[in-house]
Amino acid sequence: MKFKSVLLALLVCVLFVSASGADEPAFHIGIVTGTVSQSEDDLRGAELMIERYGDASKGGMITHVTYPDNFTSEAETTVSQIVGLADDPKMKVIVVNQGIPGTTEGFRRVREKRPDILLFAGQPHEDPAVITAASDLDIMVDNISRGYLIPLGAKMLGSKTFVHVSFPRHMSMEVLGRRRVIMEEACKDLGIKFVFETAPDPTGDVGVAGAQQYILESTPTWIEKYGKDAAFFATNDAHVEPMLKRIAEVGGVFVEASLPSPVMGYPGALGIDLSKESGNWPAILKKVEDTVVAKGAKGRMGTWAYSYGYTNSAALAEFGKRVVEGKAKVDSMKDLLACYNEFTPGAKWNASYYTDAGTGVRNKKMIMVYQDTYVFGKGYLNLTDVEVPEKYYGIK
Repeated sequence: MKFKSVLLALLVCVLFVSASGADEPAFHIGIVTGTVSQSEDDLRGAELMIERYGDASKGGMITHVTYPDNFTSEAETTVSQIVGLADDPKMKVIVVNQGIPGTTEGFRRVREKRPDILLFAGQPHEDPAVITAASDLDIMVDNISRGYLIPLGAKMLGSKTFVHVSFPRHMSMEVLGRRRVIMEEACKDLGIKFVFETAPDPTGDVGVAGAQQYILESTPTWIEKYGKDAAFFATNDAHVEPMLKRIAEVGGVFVEASLPSPVMGYPGALGIDLSKESGNWPAILKKVEDTVVAKGAKGRMGTWAYSYGYTNSAALAEFGKRVVEGKAKVDSMKDLLACYNEFTPGAKWNASYYTDAGTGVRNKKMIMVYQDTYVFGKGYLNLTDVEVPEKYYGIK
């Protein structure tokens, strides 16, 4: 009798363990992001996916690791973090956001040992031809289309002058330099005056503090020179906060940042505490909007309603999941955009394939995306519905 009781207890335990195992996912997804100090939005997107699908170490689907803050000098650590994910036999998708230097080599090594794993990169830092040779899909901000759409947005907000603020290092980069040329051509076509103003490089001798001080001092002078309806655009994130601060105080128009987000520049510029709203983008947008309107800048300052970095981490992981499950195709732009829309209710996205400036060939492994512009106190500009003239894609 006692033996039967023990046997029954063991049977119950086996059934319980089996039932518990039945809930475990059939595969895992790895997400590699920067740390909170380096790229918080990217990391929060990974955390959202852990919240949705569970941590793989606890029986869920998602494994999240970070690359080093000083990634430029620690590329081998980045490579190791990526390749280490492939040691998990259940790993089927690896997302690296942002695709910092070392991502391509990491993908190459994963491909050698585990060709069954899907490899995605968000906002790759390496050359498009290089990263796409190792990956299955890469996502970049569509700076070509936005080269036309940002000046168009400025015109819609009443601007007759567009002030582009940058420095030589950024202008030597192919994509940023190309966007600048497109913006100038777009302004000409739209009947807007294009102006280029040079500001200190934050990585130079003056550092971030010096570069920001220059923007604080110069923006009121520029507004006086070009008028309170002039639209301003900065290619560097560090320049955005002081520029927004002065625009809110003195005047001017700001359509959106180079990498737009409600938390790009606005909290620091306007003294907004978003600690309670962290990760809740509709709540963040509303709090920033209320502050902008209270400052008297209604209809003059804009952004993307949802962080690009945050959405990249979440949408690419979701897309990989659906591809593995047979619910999406890796070469379907429609299926991809459905994942971006999943995490950005109310906002629209548009996308196109990357076109090499030298050859004119479109690379279908690299998709360039952009979200509709949201203007505080006004709403969406519906720029994703605008058909960008084909001529801009051929400008070098």
